[in-house]
Amino acid sequence: MIKPLLVLFVVLALPSSWAAAQELDFRPPVAASDPTAPAIMRDLAERVLPVYQESDPERYLKNLSALQLVAGDYAAADATRQSLRERRRSAGRPLGEATLYDLYVHARAMAAGDRVSFAQAFTQSFRDSIARLNDQDAYAVTAWRGFPLPGLRETVQNSFNQWRPEGSIPLSEAVELIWRYFSFEAHRSFGPLIGALDAEDDQRRYVAEDRVLIKTSGGASISAVLIRPKGVSTPLPALLEFTIYVNSPNYAKECAAHGYVGVVAYTRETPQSRYRVVPYQNDGDDARAVINWIAGQPWSDGRVGMYGGSYSGFTEWAAAKRLPPALKAIATSAPTAPGIDFPMRGNIFRNSAYRWVYNVTNKKGWDGTYDDARWRSLQESWYQSGNSYRELDRTYRRPNKFFHRWLNHPSYDLFWQEMVPYQKQFAHINIPVLTTAGYYGGDEVGALYYFTQHYRYNPDANQTLLIGPYDDNVLQDAPSSVLRGYQIDPVALVDLHELRYQWFDFVFKGATKPALLADRVNYEVMGANEWRHAASLEAMANGAQRFFLDAAPLADGHVLAQQETSGSTSIRQTVSLTDRSDATWTPPFSIIGKDLQPHNSLKFVSDPLPRAIELNGLFSGRLDFTVNKMDMDLNIALYELLPSGEYLELFDPVYAFRASYASDRVHRHLLKAGERQQLTFRGERLTSRRLQAGSRVVVVLGVNRRPDQEINYGGGDDVSVESITDGKVPLKIRWYSDSYIDIPVQR
Repeated sequence: MIKPLLVLFVVLALPSSWAAAQELDFRPPVAASDPTAPAIMRDLAERVLPVYQESDPERYLKNLSALQLVAGDYAAADATRQSLRERRRSAGRPLGEATLYDLYVHARAMAAGDRVSFAQAFTQSFRDSIARLNDQDAYAVTAWRGFPLPGLRETVQNSFNQWRPEGSIPLSEAVELIWRYFSFEAHRSFGPLIGALDAEDDQRRYVAEDRVLIKTSGGASISAVLIRPKGVSTPLPALLEFTIYVNSPNYAKECAAHGYVGVVAYTRETPQSRYRVVPYQNDGDDARAVINWIAGQPWSDGRVGMYGGSYSGFTEWAAAKRLPPALKAIATSAPTAPGIDFPMRGNIFRNSAYRWVYNVTNKKGWDGTYDDARWRSLQESWYQSGNSYRELDRTYRRPNKFFHRWLNHPSYDLFWQEMVPYQKQFAHINIPVLTTAGYYGGDEVGALYYFTQHYRYNPDANQTLLIGPYDDNVLQDAPSSVLRGYQIDPVALVDLHELRYQWFDFVFKGATKPALLADRVNYEVMGANEWRHAASLEAMANGAQRFFLDAAPLADGHVLAQQETSGSTSIRQTVSLTDRSDATWTPPFSIIGKDLQPHNSLKFVSDPLPRAIELNGLFSGRLDFTVNKMDMDLNIALYELLPSGEYLELFDPVYAFRASYASDRVHRHLLKAGERQQLTFRGERLTSRRLQAGSRVVVVLGVNRRPDQEINYGGGDDVSVESITDGKVPLKIRWYSDSYIDIPVQR
């Protein structure tokens, strides 16, 4: 047998066009699980092996092991995985999914060589290998076992379906298909075994209690799960997630694997009500009750940290509103700020809020009553009906009192202020806080709200922000190298999940502070492949570039000018409030693309940039206009128009806001219909990007009339009771050319 690394040396000398030049005959089986699939895939792998090459050594070894195993050469595959394992070890790579593949391949080799069943071989391999690992490494391996087999099967099946009509497959695609098939077969083989083996290993490592009931001072019961390391005689700090999602991933064992007591507690249930839970309103008090209970347990050293994202991020701030003595640190990821970014954003209610509250309060749980297709159909029905927003849930025939309760509070009034710290209450929060968020996450708005308010009312606060080209799921799923079509800079591919534990170790165990968290604001500059650090959001930039929304026309828009030309010229925009031809419209999914797809909007395009500039921070501006209504909903998006002709979205979702709340989210200030007026605003979407020389800056200013959000008909009344009959007169705006956008730049 030729040694794998010798093969690597030989193939690196071959031409780089090897993959594109070769096609292989291929007749895929009918199904991924078809009895003929192993023989067909074995034949394909045997033909690929002699000609396979790859310039990346690690990728080469990974794919080679799959080719060898699918071809039936188990001993060679095992040796290749050993070479790959040694490379990972020498590079200091963390353990993870790859270790499970190591165990799988080794078990196949053992079964073939020792003539034992695969189940026996894998069980022995698992026990021998995992038992030698510490808790953290063992968890890193077994946490990957949750790959959904149906998803893997579907991936293989889709590939079979794709190439069946062709009768052949390019060599590069054959390599990818064999890896997918290898992964599918691996999980199909060890999936039925690993759950019991993992549980057996857990019994050796942890003490687990999954039915803990914690009483509040008011007599309510809070259900919790608790896991702590076994054999530890000294009390430990605890990490708590307080969540509304009973079926969400449970990180209590992960916390225990990192040397903490892991506790996951759940929003109190209401058995005497038709609704399962009451969202938001009791969680602060209940989380404090759980924290106090933890601090009184014999295994606790009296210190509690909280963690979580979205709703769980909200509960951390809700608990900190009246800071319990035992709460010593919180680590939030894209935390929801009720009344700020949910159920409305920019004071505009979103249909997704109703969908969410129906499902979390439904006693059946998230029952799939409204799958995406049905949801879109119902949403279109409401939009086309022209009914008021208060009748949204009637369209779905599922009235929800919480949805209507929220609609009664369209401003950031006392109802919302009671849920999380408000103004001077931030001054008393003096514990360390870590906040992570993404330029492409909807809850970035909430994260920035907490960050800015904390420092506004407590200049000496100890809050650290880490933000980059991520979406809201970045702590549930590791950052992907490609996000919605956009290639993420390599430096941004950080394991933020593990970073959170490193930060907790810094706070609770005296470990070194992660270098990435060097200052209060830590941000990745897209396009520069660099992390930067600043003392504040304002310090991210040392200047601003002003762009005027000029009326001068272009072939497909208007001029975005760096000099004001005239304050008297203007653009007239008319938007029908009764048109429903866009009932199926959805915002573009891709972050980068050739088509901008404007919707009820105006596009402004700058001249090519003579040199690269860095856009860092929050944009702001002033709109000068006349309008025939007393209110309107607007949105603003920023793009880089690359020299290639592609539009790169600089943040997402767009910055949308109700004009009457633009300067004051607590009190509504109606517009003056028919009068020229100015509206000054500060965006709530932060981003950082090095704009290329030759690129153009694009500003899209639009009227926010869309089927998935509340529609403002401009009458000045409660927007939620307005209907299509209030919109018979179209919205007419005259935008003056002295309107501008200020973009923060680092010169």
